[in-house]
Amino acid sequence: MAARAIWKGELKLGTTKIPVKLYSGVSDRTIHFHILDEKHLMRVKQRMVSPDSGDEVGNEEIQKGYEIEPGKFVIVTEEELEKLQPKASRDIEIAEFVPPEAISQQWYERPYYLAPDGDEKNYFALVEALTNRKREGIAHWVMRNKAYFGALRAEGDYLVLVTLRNAEEVISARDLPKPAGRAPTAKELSMAKQLVSLLEEDEFKPSDYKDEYRERVMEFIEKKAKGKAPRLQAVKTKRKTTSLDSVLAKSLQSLRKEKRAA
Repeated sequence: MAARAIWKGELKLGTTKIPVKLYSGVSDRTIHFHILDEKHLMRVKQRMVSPDSGDEVGNEEIQKGYEIEPGKFVIVTEEELEKLQPKASRDIEIAEFVPPEAISQQWYERPYYLAPDGDEKNYFALVEALTNRKREGIAHWVMRNKAYFGALRAEGDYLVLVTLRNAEEVISARDLPKPAGRAPTAKELSMAKQLVSLLEEDEFKPSDYKDEYRERVMEFIEKKAKGKAPRLQAVKTKRKTTSLDSVLAKSLQSLRKEKRAA
C-alpha cells in the first residue's frame, strides 16, 4: 500500500518557503486485544462511575481538574484550554543549523519523512546542502493544535524530520548516581577490546532484529484460529553471571567458533 501524507506544511528558511508533505516514518505494530464478556464474547464498555455511590457519571457531568495537592484540584474548562492552544500554522520554521553530534540520542523521539509538494528544485537543493554541510536544522511547528520542535536532516534523497523531546523531559547523565565499583583490570580491558573488535560490522542490518514475541503471538493466534493451538513452552532465560572476566571469556570463545564456522 502506498504511503499517505498525514499533513501538509511549508519549510520556512528565512524568506524562503518550500511546500512539503509529511509522512509517518514508523508504523505501530503492537498487538492490540479487545476486552470481551466471557459469556457472550462481546466487547465490554467502559463507563465513568462515582467512587462513592457507584452511579454512572455522564459526559456532561465530567470536569477536568489538575491536582495541586492531595484532594485539591484546579478546575479547567475545554474553552479555557482551547484559548491556550498554540496558534495554527503551516510553517515548519528552521531556527538554526547544528552538527548532528550536537544533539544527544535521548532527545530524538519520532521520525517523519518530508516529501516535496511542488518546488522540487529548492527541496533537493536543501537535501544536498544538508548532506554536504553535515548539518541538521532545528525546527519548530504547530500540527493539530500541538507545538513541536525537531531536527531536520537529509537521508538519501529525502528530508527527515524527527520530533525532539522538550527540555524538561530529558534526564541528564549528570543527574544519575556515579558508578560504583572497582576499575577494570588490564586483562578485562584487553578482552573487552577484543570482544568489540569481533563484533564490529560496517553497517547496521535492521532485518536482523525483529520483535520475536510479536511473531510468536501472531503465529499462535493464526494456528488457534484454525483450531490447531500449539503446545506452549516458556522462553528460557539465560543464567546471570557476576564475573565480567568469565562473561567476556565465554563470549570471545563463542564468537571465535562462529567466525571459524562462517
